[in-house]
Amino acid sequence: MPTTLDIPEDLIDEARRLLGFKSKTETIVFSLKELIRRKRTEELKSMMGLIKLKIDLPRSRRRAPRLS
Repeated sequence: MPTTLDIPEDLIDEARRLLGFKSKTETIVFSLKELIRRKRTEELKSMMGLIKLKIDLPRSRRRAPRLS
């Protein structure tokens, strides 16, 4: 979807150079995906310890006998 944005040229040029992309579109798409990935990771980390799981590890590791 074509969109017009007013992004400082020097900012895009530096990001493009650091990321090694040739096009502005590649640079912006990658940067947005990376931002989303990092924010989702932060959200998951903030939930650490908040969910109580009752898992019987020894039982879950047992395998059912093979039927031949």
